[in-house]
Amino acid sequence: MDADALGTDYETRTLPLGGELNAVLVRRRAQPATRGAVLYVHGFADYFFQRHVAEHFTARGFDFYAVDLRAYGRSLRPGQVANYVTDLTEHFEEIDAAVRVIREEDGHRHLVLMGHSTGGLTTSLWAHERRDDDLVDALVLNSPWLDLAGSWFMRTIGTAVVRGVGRVAPGLVLRPGLGPVYGQSIHRDHHGEWDFDLAWKPLEGFPVRAGWLRAVRRAQARLHRGLDVRVPVLVLRSGRSHLHAKAWTPEAMTSDTVLDVEHMRRWGPKIGRHVVPVAVEGGMHDLFLSAEPVRRRALAEVDEFLDSV
Repeated sequence: MDADALGTDYETRTLPLGGELNAVLVRRRAQPATRGAVLYVHGFADYFFQRHVAEHFTARGFDFYAVDLRAYGRSLRPGQVANYVTDLTEHFEEIDAAVRVIREEDGHRHLVLMGHSTGGLTTSLWAHERRDDDLVDALVLNSPWLDLAGSWFMRTIGTAVVRGVGRVAPGLVLRPGLGPVYGQSIHRDHHGEWDFDLAWKPLEGFPVRAGWLRAVRRAQARLHRGLDVRVPVLVLRSGRSHLHAKAWTPEAMTSDTVLDVEHMRRWGPKIGRHVVPVAVEGGMHDLFLSAEPVRRRALAEVDEFLDSV
């Protein structure tokens, strides 16, 4: 493990994936780790920078790990297309490698898997595919991306077009980014309180490419047919969404400006046999980056859930 820019309590390890691809595993140790480990998987246009989340779980006896997926954050290399795969199952390799380190090398027998946004979709599919391997004991989802936040037309006809275009021209840019509203809501130079590397997490995100969006829609369709995740699942979401705003307004600070929370409510039960849905009023897209009382409640919901499993 090497030192990390987050501070002396954080270590990183490169996870080779073949060729020029790699992921980076971040670790913060508990003193002592009496309850096992947590593994955090970020979403699109993101990477792990949330020190307070790591500190929360290490204070409760969990060793905390986070993986920066291939071509994201610490793993992004010059010349790579940022945040791009053509099948979300490609990221299973990173999760598998991280879990091997946590369980086999660091010796943890109890592991909680946690996913945010697109990471929530990816971890749900991974937990389904690895359901017979007894690798994790619980799944915690923070505003998971379970459907396209758009009109019925975009979710049906538009998706059919994306699937065709994504197959023949996967690198085609469909949108230059995600818009500035969410980024401005969380970055300390605008309306938020958080500092993060804008090269790794631009305020407007990275370009949305046809092949990547096709991969997301295929993964969501698989989830809609029903998964068989056999461990308890917590699905956290904001109390409401505020979508399609072109400019920042105060509403952005108390709602999900990226995804439709009704999709999380609707599709969450499709993930597994024991799904606990929780709406956190006043929450932003990343509930753990919301205003202090709101993120405190979101983390308390996770604590209560983990105490029960």
